[in-house]
Amino acid sequence: MEDDNYFEDEEFSPIKSILGLLTFSTILPIRVYTSIEYMTKLTWCWPFIHLFIGVIAAICGYACLNFLHLNSFFTAAIVYAFLMIITGYNHLDGVMDMADGVMVHGDPKRKIEVMKDFSVGAGGVATLFLVAILTIAGIYNILDYNFIFGIIICEMVAKTSLMTTALLSIPLTPGIGSYFIFETTPSKYLLSTFIVAIIAFLLGGTVGVCGVLGAMFSGVIIALIAQRNFGVANGDVLGMSNEVGRLMALLFMATALFFF
Repeated sequence: MEDDNYFEDEEFSPIKSILGLLTFSTILPIRVYTSIEYMTKLTWCWPFIHLFIGVIAAICGYACLNFLHLNSFFTAAIVYAFLMIITGYNHLDGVMDMADGVMVHGDPKRKIEVMKDFSVGAGGVATLFLVAILTIAGIYNILDYNFIFGIIICEMVAKTSLMTTALLSIPLTPGIGSYFIFETTPSKYLLSTFIVAIIAFLLGGTVGVCGVLGAMFSGVIIALIAQRNFGVANGDVLGMSNEVGRLMALLFMATALFFF
């Protein structure tokens, strides 16, 4: 990364900050860096960055189904693997760390210590496996309905889930997660979620909106679990919210596809 002294005299640039957020979120060779303060000012744009990632994943899924002639389950596994790889496995450690913290007995201080520990326990590994396999099953389900746009929607609204948790949480400082939480204000959250809902509706109608509701529901649940166990939230909690948000969006959309 660039010399930290550079950031002291840096002026805020929306384009550079968005590209910095894309660099932070993915393994794409953008290599544009900015200060964490400036990058997180555009947290409300995060879902739209992952809208782009979702489009690429949907193209991958379409190619697997229509050109490679793979079945829906194999395609779902490849799409999930693609999403994990292109995002650099960015939130998987959060899933394991938060799960370990929740599972351990003790007061919030003890749970936070376990969550921040570099080692991973059985609870973390098992939770990651469950989230991963259920997400693959969710993608498989929507592909059975030929709802390829669901891939785009679930990846976009995963960040809406993260933002919902950030909005409802007290940050654990210091830490990178605290910057995202501080910048997720009610006005920014409402603006972002409103635009996300419009995009989801244009892509999937009522089913798409159900995906947004699933992600928001996930964000609220993760925030409540974090508050009950830790009293605060950090990057690990936000990472858990992202991954569970994608899963819950798929669950809500799969249910909606059956009824609508």
